Amino acid sequence: MTEHPGKPAGAVNPRDFDVFEFARSGRQAAGAVRVSQLPRMLNEVPEEAPDRDTAFTWQAEGSTQPEMQDDGTEGQQPYLRLAVHGSAWLECQRCLAPYEQAFDVDAIYRLVATEEEAEEFPLDDDEVDVIVGSRQFDLVDLIEEELLLSLPLVPKHDVCPQVHESLVSGVGSAEDVEETGEEQGEADGEPGKPNPFAALEALKRGGPGGQKH
Repeated sequence: MTEHPGKPAGAVNPRDFDVFEFARSGRQAAGAVRVSQLPRMLNEVPEEAPDRDTAFTWQAEGSTQPEMQDDGTEGQQPYLRLAVHGSAWLECQRCLAPYEQAFDVDAIYRLVATEEEAEEFPLDDDEVDVIVGSRQFDLVDLIEEELLLSLPLVPKHDVCPQVHESLVSGVGSAEDVEETGEEQGEADGEPGKPNPFAALEALKRGGPGGQKH
């Protein structure tokens, strides 16, 4: 897709522009957005991070593709491609120290005018997302949404620089931490180790003739 003459890259307000015209004209735009402009993303950055306000660069490109309509005629349908690159500091769930996570988003969206139209599209197309466009489209909001969707399920270093003091007992992974937490939860409120016969005693008390002998 080529940029149209007279439509320089970056000549849009990413907070408020006609995304349908952007697609029909085959326009391109580029810019940068800081984490401080993305409040939900900023919530993911630990207070002790070396830099809480890192920047992401983005590039957007509009286009149209011919598609068959319900009435059997061929029409030009609008598309938007968005690429986002950069990094943000997250908290490692293994050592609890901040680490820098890279983000690389490259997504293609089929633009529709209403939520009803979006719901008509099948959900099995992994290559193209369907989103509702507008004449006052907020690209920054879409960028934040994509970054949040790209967050790792369990943020962690590839190799931790140190082991957190709470894990010095030998817990070696996030999975181990979860298991340890579950075991601790079961023991909470009971002095010492859980009684292995506690379940049997409870069964006796609640069973037929529930008298304890």
